[in-house]
Amino acid sequence: MPPLPPACWRVALPHTAAAVPVARALVRTALAELEHTADSDTAELLTAELVANAVEHTSGDAPIELVVEVRPTGCRVEVHDPDPEPPAELTRPHCEMPDPWQEGGRGLLLIRALSSACGHRPTESGKAVWFRLPALPRPWRPA
Repeated sequence: MPPLPPACWRVALPHTAAAVPVARALVRTALAELEHTADSDTAELLTAELVANAVEHTSGDAPIELVVEVRPTGCRVEVHDPDPEPPAELTRPHCEMPDPWQEGGRGLLLIRALSSACGHRPTESGKAVWFRLPALPRPWRPA
């Protein structure tokens, strides 16, 4: 049987902190609608980090775009923002541990640690930062 085509959602989010809970809910809904076995808690957490970073580290009123792609092998989440500057700490290992007394500095560390892959790419209007999560084995149920 040929593999199923990916299901894909694209949603424009406001360039405000209000985008974070909306993005979390959208990712959870996308995974639940397809009864996907990717870890939706981890997907929500990492999506929240990407969206929060896009809001905090980019300027302007241009919307942020959330793209969720669900495949049988896992899911991929991208967040598009208007700033072309790549998040250097995402793909370069950071040797120092974040200061436990500081509020920030752990988001990209979480993305690197919890995703199966992550990265960024330029887009026509800025950049896309992404992560992938693998599908988890379905729980065994007796017949």
